[in-house]
Amino acid sequence: MNINRRHFFKLAGLGVAGSMAGSLSFSCTQRSSQPNILFLFTDDQRFDTIQALDNPAVQTPHLDKLVKNGVSFTNAYIMGGFSGAICMPSRAMLMTGRHLFNIRDNGRHIPDNHIMLPEYLQSLGYDTFGTGKWHNGRAAYARCFNHGGEIMFGGMGDHWNVRAHDFDPSGQYDQTTPVIKDPFSSNEITWEKYDHIHDGKHSSELFAEATLDFLNHRDRNKPFFAYVSFMAPHDPRSMPKEYQEMYDPKTIELPPNFISEHPFDNGELKVRDEMLEEHPRTPEAIREHITDYYAMITHLDAQIGRLLQALEEKGELENTVIVFAGDNGLAVGQHGLLGKQNVYEHSVHVPLIMAGPGLPNGETRESFCYLFDIFPTLCEHLGFAIPESVDGKSLVPAIKDAEVWVRNQVFFAYKNFQRGYRKEKWKLIKYNVNGLQRTQLFDLEADPWETRDLSANPDYQEQVNSLTRELGELMKETGDPADLSQVNWGVPQSKAWGS
Repeated sequence: MNINRRHFFKLAGLGVAGSMAGSLSFSCTQRSSQPNILFLFTDDQRFDTIQALDNPAVQTPHLDKLVKNGVSFTNAYIMGGFSGAICMPSRAMLMTGRHLFNIRDNGRHIPDNHIMLPEYLQSLGYDTFGTGKWHNGRAAYARCFNHGGEIMFGGMGDHWNVRAHDFDPSGQYDQTTPVIKDPFSSNEITWEKYDHIHDGKHSSELFAEATLDFLNHRDRNKPFFAYVSFMAPHDPRSMPKEYQEMYDPKTIELPPNFISEHPFDNGELKVRDEMLEEHPRTPEAIREHITDYYAMITHLDAQIGRLLQALEEKGELENTVIVFAGDNGLAVGQHGLLGKQNVYEHSVHVPLIMAGPGLPNGETRESFCYLFDIFPTLCEHLGFAIPESVDGKSLVPAIKDAEVWVRNQVFFAYKNFQRGYRKEKWKLIKYNVNGLQRTQLFDLEADPWETRDLSANPDYQEQVNSLTRELGELMKETGDPADLSQVNWGVPQSKAWGS
């Protein structure tokens, strides 16, 4: 099974050795029957950007096939983050299966006692491969993968000039980072050191081809876990010309919640993402943004198609679990916003599709879930013990029975001044900005675009009060550091905590 002695005792200390020891004979004798895993992870792709999941405006033929041949979780969410780079904690939660308040340093570094999904699978006999964006530190990457290529340590970059690292079996990636000026402020920032620049090849193609190379040369006596972490459709949004020409901004419909400016200060109106377009937003500008967003997703979809075709040609598609998800959503003009530094549906609601052996075909599940539930879900689906360091809940019961809801509620946090809570059809959002608290209440069943705030309507005060109490309980339960003791939660607008 190739579990080295140091790694075995490391896992033993986290409460999984007994379960692993009990499964050693299973893994060794049934090696050939263990499915492969292809994990496709995109950057800034909103939940409603797949044609087969009710968006006819975007062209995603290969993701549509995954929907047809798998199970789609239509209420998958991220929990949030404590910096504008939401992708960093999102990816840390995904890899560790831990919730937002149980990761270290907002996900910038992952401690050794937070077992990561690829690291765990590698100890169970999987070959693990990683390519593309990695935003959680070089040491964490080295723990996870015994194969890789075209690794981008950082948060974002030019899609046509990717600054990439070669895979280093020793794990000793150079930590030197030259200092440059932040183009959106006067601050100095560090730029990750790299091995080479791929001038003229788009990032989505680069990462797909690195994965194809792994699939062509891998050890076929072992199952594989391949993590393909695309930079798309994160800005700067660019793609080959033929994909952009597939969309005409003049025919793009604006979302029902388009407005030129956010109606109040949510605490992050001048964050980097919001400075990518002038204020007030114009319909013409937002149509251009949506055009580029959709075109980039269609180009990304084509690269996913290349990977699925390769698996089919090698006769491995039927024995590969495919997971597709996005690290966070994006406003792209909704609510007068462009970015993801908020807790509206367009920013916290993400796509999640699972397809492959033992999974339903062409079905959806409405159970609430988080991305950090994927780790325990794969463990249970593969028949492995779930490490004790994992907070997430396995979605296998919901996969087996559409009537089962693994989670009945979800809770969101952005920095210390936005909190959100969803239960059933209700969505509550609390803001505390510059000493002023605001409340929003939406009925997502009647108003999925979050356009009608019901919080000040006396007929809905019972919902505001009960949801507020439940939100407060969840915040305490998860160790949320925000101090809510002085807040009058029942009032739509009042003094905030920390004022």
